[in-house]
Amino acid sequence: MLKIEHLKKQYDNFSLDCSLEVQKGTITGLIGQNGAGKSTTFKAALGLIPFDSGKITLLGKDSKELTPKEKEKLGVVLSDSGFSGYLRIKDIVPILRTMYSEFDEDFFTKQIQRFQLPVDKRLNDFSTGMKAKLKVLVAISHHAKLLLLDEPTAGLDVIARDELLLMLREFMEKDEECAILISSHISSDLETLCDDLYMIHDGRTILHEETDVLLSDYALLKVDPEQYKELDKQFILRYKEESYGYSCLTNQKQFYMENFPKIVIEKGSIDEVIMMMVRGRE
Repeated sequence: MLKIEHLKKQYDNFSLDCSLEVQKGTITGLIGQNGAGKSTTFKAALGLIPFDSGKITLLGKDSKELTPKEKEKLGVVLSDSGFSGYLRIKDIVPILRTMYSEFDEDFFTKQIQRFQLPVDKRLNDFSTGMKAKLKVLVAISHHAKLLLLDEPTAGLDVIARDELLLMLREFMEKDEECAILISSHISSDLETLCDDLYMIHDGRTILHEETDVLLSDYALLKVDPEQYKELDKQFILRYKEESYGYSCLTNQKQFYMENFPKIVIEKGSIDEVIMMMVRGRE
């Protein structure tokens, strides 16, 4: 559905070198701190900014060769885009009819009612959560095959985030031929939603793993200096000095449980994995 190969983009104080792939029938997460390069990756994939080198394949074609009709199969949410705040939902419907040949007005209307979005209220007066839900509803209301969602849950409270993630789960349940690429700096959102995760830091992809594997096989080893000296380090991804000795990130928890039963082994959260990948030493 989407394949990005060695995408490179150079700015004065930032460089991007990113590769990732989104398979049909999957939800792929792109996670990283603000400024890591997530939005740049989305905009380059959509042709909104030029890139220096690399290859982007969208829906089986070079991204630069997509026809307007084929682009309708993309549902897009960007953090810095949206409709004019002076418009109301009832003003947006005819615009969507014109923009998308397969706009499903009946579905859109039912979802607007379901999520209690006011049709006569100007978007300027919408809450952050209401605006976010409207953006996603637009993206899923014209029979898109691939959703590209850049930070759709940013700034939302827990309830609004849960409702938005529910929309995405239902979108995938309706059609197994679809796929989603979603970015966030909130790991808990992606942990429960995504099949696999890419971690990006300073413009580089530093880790790609299936979410289930991240949650089951990754762990933090807490060892004193003597234990660290004796530790088999072939499955250590990163390590960091601590007051008690060292913390070590591994993707082979079972190996260390079986072979080093005396060391402290803690299940690592995705946030902890990110912190170790970013701040730990190889």
